[in-house]
This record gives sequence, C-alpha cells and structure tokens, in this order.
Amino acid sequence: MKNIDTSDWAWLNDWEVCSAQYLAEVSGLSQADIDELVEMGVIVPVDAPAQPQSFYLRCVVTVKTARRLRDDFDLDRNGMVLALTLMQRIDALNEELDALRARIVHAP
Repeated sequence: MKNIDTSDWAWLNDWEVCSAQYLAEVSGLSQADIDELVEMGVIVPVDAPAQPQSFYLRCVVTVKTARRLRDDFDLDRNGMVLALTLMQRIDALNEELDALRARIVHAP
C-alpha cells in the first residue's frame, strides 16, 4: 500500500504565515533560491515592504515543488522559476475553464 503524504494539503491556507527561513528549511532550498522566487513573483510575501518577510503557509507547497523540480530535472534557478510560472499559469487557466464550464451547465 502506498503511503499518502498529507503534509502538502495540510499547508494550503491563506491565514497562517511563516518566515522565509522556514520556507527554506522545509523545502531544502537556499535562502537565495527563496529570494529568487520572491523576485520573480512565484511566491509573494504577505507584506512585501515588511522585514523580515512572512508568507502564507500555502507557499510551502510551492517551494517544495520548486525543490523537486530542481532536483528531479536538474534545473537551475531560471529553469525552476520558469517551470513554476508555467505550472501556476496552467492552474489558473484550469480554474477559469472550470468556472466557464460551470456557467454553461447552469445556463438557462
């Protein structure tokens, strides 16, 4: 029987926050990698000007995915950011498509 890792879905919330250091610790990414993800807009601090920066716990999933992409596909930072950006765009388009399908089903 395959073990199911429930840690990813447990983090999906937008009300609890964590530090950039915590994101680096749980993901295995360096602080420079976390900074690059912030600079490229892949993860967004709760209050950008505030120091130290804090992030919604939802970002834990993103940084763990970034590390897996980097390690599994031997990507550099630019490749990792590009892959994450494309994945986020695909997710946004799928959500939009689902909303449009729901409108069609419920149309008079």
